[in-house]
Amino acid sequence: MIDIQGLTKSYGSFHALRELNMKVNKGSVFGFVGPNGAGKSTTMSILATLLAPTSGSAKVDGLEVTEHPKEIRRRIGYMPDFFGVYDQFKTTEYLHFYGASYGIPRQERDKLIPQLLELVNLSDKKDFYVDSLSRGMKQRLCLARCLVHEPDLLILDEPASGLDPRARIEMREILKELKSMGKTILISSHILPELAEMVDEIGVIENGRMVAQGKVQEIQDRLRVKRVLHIRLLGPVEEAAGFLRDQPHVASVFAGEDGLHVQFSGQDAEQAELLKEMAVRGFGVIAFNEAQTNLEDVFLEITRGGPAE
Repeated sequence: MIDIQGLTKSYGSFHALRELNMKVNKGSVFGFVGPNGAGKSTTMSILATLLAPTSGSAKVDGLEVTEHPKEIRRRIGYMPDFFGVYDQFKTTEYLHFYGASYGIPRQERDKLIPQLLELVNLSDKKDFYVDSLSRGMKQRLCLARCLVHEPDLLILDEPASGLDPRARIEMREILKELKSMGKTILISSHILPELAEMVDEIGVIENGRMVAQGKVQEIQDRLRVKRVLHIRLLGPVEEAAGFLRDQPHVASVFAGEDGLHVQFSGQDAEQAELLKEMAVRGFGVIAFNEAQTNLEDVFLEITRGGPAE
C-alpha cells in the first residue's frame, strides 16, 4: 500500500528526511515512531500530497504522490497532529460538509454519517456544536471525517496526542475496529505500549533515516544483546552475586528486594549453562527468568533522541 524509496526532504542545509526507505503492506497497521523532529510528520505530509519531496519516490497503492495527487487523496484519510474544526457547525453538519467536498450525494451521506458517528462513539452528540465537545470527542470526530469518503489507507499523526487515559483507550478501541475492517493504517504515536498492542510492524525513524523496521517481536529479539536476568534464591544472595560477577557474559549484578538482577550478554545456551552451574553449586535457585522488553525499551535502545540536522 505504501512504498517509499530514497525519500529526501531538504530545506537548504537542513535535512528533514535522508534517503528514507519504508514499506507498509495492504491491510496492516504500521507504527511509525521516533523522537520529536525525526521526520515522522514530514513523511506523512508527503504521503498526504501536502508537501513535495526534494528527491526520491513515495507511492500509495502504486501511484506516485507527486504525479497523481487527486487519485491519492481519494484513497487516503489523513489526520494531522494539529487540526482545525468549524466550531459553528454541529457534528452532523461538520461531516456533511466534508462529505459534500468529496462529492458524496446527500442521500448517501444521510446513511453514512450515522454509521460513522456510531463507529467513533458520538451518536449521542449528533446535534451538539463542535465547540462544545471535549478534546477527545473532537479527535474522534476528526477521525470520522477521515473516513467519510471510505478510504483504504488512514494516515494518523499522533491521534492520541493530549488525550486523557480514558480517551486514549476509546481511540485505541476504535483503531482496533478499523483494523478488523481491513483498513491499512499508518500511525505515529509516543504512547508506545498502547501502540504495540495493535501494530503489525513498526518503523523507527531518527534524524530523517529509518533505523529499524519489522515486527515488534523480531526487533526486540534483535536488540536483546544485553539481556536482564531476574534470579530469586533460597541460598545466600551475596555469595551468589559474587559468583555471578565472575562469570563470562555477566556485565553487572544488582541485588534488589525481589532478588538478583543480572545484565547478561550471552544467548539462550549460555543462560542454560549458567543456571546449571548455579544449581550444581547449590545456590537454591527458585526463579530464573529473562525480563521482557517492550516497545519503549526498543525505542530507547535504537534512538539517541536527536533531531534531524
